[in-house]
Amino acid sequence: MNSNPIQELRAGFRGEIIESGDPNYEPARRVYNAMIDKRPRWIARCSDVADVISAVRFASGQDFPVSVRGGGHNGAGLGMCDDGLAIDLSPLKERRVDLKARTVRVGGGCVWGEVDHATHAFGMATPCGFISSTGVGGLTLGGGIGYLSRKYGLTIDSLLEADVVLADGRLVTASLDEHPDLFWALRGGGGNFGIVTSFLFRTHPVDTVFAGPTFWPLEQSAAVLKAYQQFISDAPEDVDGFFAFLVVPPAPMFPAELHGKKMCGVVWCYTGPLEKAEAALKPMRGFGKPAFDHVGPVPFPALNSIFDPLYPAGLQWYWKADFYNVLGDDAIALAVEHGSRIPTGHSTMHLYPVNGAVHRVGKEDTAFAFRNCLLSGVIVGVDPDPANQGKITDWTRAFWDALHPFSAGGAYVNFVMDEGAERVRSMYGENYDRLTAIKKKYDPANFFRVNQNIRPAG
Repeated sequence: MNSNPIQELRAGFRGEIIESGDPNYEPARRVYNAMIDKRPRWIARCSDVADVISAVRFASGQDFPVSVRGGGHNGAGLGMCDDGLAIDLSPLKERRVDLKARTVRVGGGCVWGEVDHATHAFGMATPCGFISSTGVGGLTLGGGIGYLSRKYGLTIDSLLEADVVLADGRLVTASLDEHPDLFWALRGGGGNFGIVTSFLFRTHPVDTVFAGPTFWPLEQSAAVLKAYQQFISDAPEDVDGFFAFLVVPPAPMFPAELHGKKMCGVVWCYTGPLEKAEAALKPMRGFGKPAFDHVGPVPFPALNSIFDPLYPAGLQWYWKADFYNVLGDDAIALAVEHGSRIPTGHSTMHLYPVNGAVHRVGKEDTAFAFRNCLLSGVIVGVDPDPANQGKITDWTRAFWDALHPFSAGGAYVNFVMDEGAERVRSMYGENYDRLTAIKKKYDPANFFRVNQNIRPAG
């Protein structure tokens, strides 16, 4: 390798090559989670697919790591690497709605707020997550749990095809008809198999939803969580909503007397006819004695961005996660015990429903394996101050240690820090061996390894 190998890439690159010392290097290397502090040797900000291919071919066979950044939201900061090449897709912002086919084509650098904006104009949406600044690529490749999961399934259940740059620099299209094994692996297998430069999604009729939070005092949380599980197990698929232990933020929409209080709550999303919304949610919104209830009609993009101001980029994050079937009384008691010890105002614990339409796809039909569970849980210690890193990490780990024995095993890959090879294996269950075989076929040298890594078979 010559003394300045990046000149080889610069020669035919239309985008921007950023190196340490460049004026924009520091902002370019930052990711959503400020607890991550990685320093790549180069950041290749790709202007188009040809740049992605050039970057992959340049790095192939070299001795430095390669990471791929889409929206930069990955909890473990895997969009960046140390002393290697970070391939940045953020300029790939294509969004094209096909009204006749009811699809949307999305560039690999898009975030979900950009997709929501494009589709909402036509009264449509694709299942996404809970924060609009989340990258389309990372969320999709991990499965895609969000407000529309019970009605329309995971994000991958609406994925029709993907354009992928492979480890050898080839561009292929993966779908049910072309490279179906690769398409299977992309739907939940993370960034292990290539760089997706374009996604084609099915859209669904989603315009105004009936949504918002209901909060209960902390002393009611055991009863509320037990009732919530029963309710969400049997609710019509138009009903979605996640349970949370939280600290009420000092936002104008909340009464001043609740600011800073530890509470439990549910954030609702109802996609059915608005005239039926009140009746559909009444069994839970009327349960116990809610302290606050602010639910009503809202455009879907507004719901999907409601937490953006509370969780901007640059906070310290520490994540732990598990899948659960129904939590029994002992598990609920432990959840309440640890949920009442939330250490900072941004920290929280969420339980997202993954039933309804998610269960109508077999656990072996895509790489996402945990389709027979009720809940995807995540515990996140969050704070703006690096001095509180130990406090939020200790609380998250203690909470997870307490509940993990009651879990279904595995975890949603998008909610996991860098936890090692065995943890990765557990996230795919019986699908893991098939994934390793596909990895061997498409990336036998494990070129794409800065991720929740699935190693090639053999």
